[in-house]
Amino acid sequence: MSPSPPGSLAVVATPIGNLDDITLRALRTLRDCDAVVAEDTRRTRALLTAHGISRPVVSLPAFDEQRRIPELLSRLAAGQMLALCTDAGTPALSDPGARLVRAARDAGHEVLPIPGPSAVTAALSASGLPADSFWFLGFLPRTPGKIARALDEPLRSGRTVVFFESPLRLVKTLRLLAPLSGERGVVVARELTKKYETFHRGTAHELIDEFENTPLRGECTVLIGP
Repeated sequence: MSPSPPGSLAVVATPIGNLDDITLRALRTLRDCDAVVAEDTRRTRALLTAHGISRPVVSLPAFDEQRRIPELLSRLAAGQMLALCTDAGTPALSDPGARLVRAARDAGHEVLPIPGPSAVTAALSASGLPADSFWFLGFLPRTPGKIARALDEPLRSGRTVVFFESPLRLVKTLRLLAPLSGERGVVVARELTKKYETFHRGTAHELIDEFENTPLRGECTVLIGP
């Protein structure tokens, strides 16, 4: 078997809100890497600064990921260790990074998962809904017909369903969800691990009434019970 080419890509999970929620291994990886590859360099530099880390930061925005991969592969081929980060959570999970990971693996480079915070598991763990089996949808489509189709099979699966939603679209999505979910329990977890973290529980109908009167701000993770 031929030896692996030089260079490695570490896929580093970063805090979803509270900057203290980062593992010792992630900090060591960020300190030791040759460069940090970031979805948003400003967000990642703030994280590095908070933990006293000074490393070069290379931008990898979602809209330009494919075009920038050859430059990063050249760095790996030169023997560099790159640490891939997104704004929050784990790269490649509803965030940029999957294309780079695939390209690095196809080129034979070592790809190392550095696990850590996840909005999905954080929301599940504190939701009170069954978490032994769940269906994760990432971000839902934008149009009503596509949203209904995306939810159809998961809602019939007997599992807890989890997805991300913008607070600006939350009430609209709940209105589409209400006739599909009936009296099932719905949980909206907002601003997880941050100062104003809240969990809102009820049926979709009940939460529509709540959020129409008091619109939410901040990132939302929505869970639907089986």
